[in-house]
Parts: sequence; C-alpha cells; structure tokens
Amino acid sequence: MDPENQALIKRIAAERGTENIVVMLGAADPEAVEVAAETVRDGDPAWVGPLAGVQLGLPVWHVFEDEVKRECDPVVYADQIGFFEMTLDVDGVKEVMRRARGDA
Repeated sequence: MDPENQALIKRIAAERGTENIVVMLGAADPEAVEVAAETVRDGDPAWVGPLAGVQLGLPVWHVFEDEVKRECDPVVYADQIGFFEMTLDVDGVKEVMRRARGDA
C-alpha cells in the first residue's frame, strides 16, 4: 500500500475514529492484498509509510469475496469486476483474506 493511501486512511481514522470504517481492497495480486490487509490492521510492515508502527485494527475485505459480491448490484458487479474475476487469481486473494482475518 503506497504512502499516499496510508496517509489518507490514517487521516480518516483520526478524524472519524475506527469504529465505523471498513477498508475495501481491490488489488489483483495476493501478495499485495496480504501486505495491504496487514498495513491497515497492524501497521506498515515495511516501516516506510505513515502507518509504520500504527495499529489501526481496521476490518478489511476484498471485492472478490463472496460476502462483498452479494451486497452489490449483480449487473454493476459483472460490469465493473466480472472481467477481473475471470483473469486474476481470485482463489489466491480469497485465501489471503481469510488468513488476514483469522478465518482460515
């Protein structure tokens, strides 16, 4: 997760608190998803961005997950995400997200 996004998430959490914030990821690579999930939960693992050492504990989901998909308009989801589901490692992303939340 780049420093600009880290700074934005940190600012929003500081302004609004963390109770009603959920982070929605859309990265395609399972490794990038894992790092982003860890960053918003436990702090920047690389210790280079604004979330270095900052444990926000935010819940995190990915647009490929079934729980998210069920909440979306099926036509919009198919139009915006459907192609990516056919071409990317959806199962790898879902597995990373399960582990990130301790579901696995």
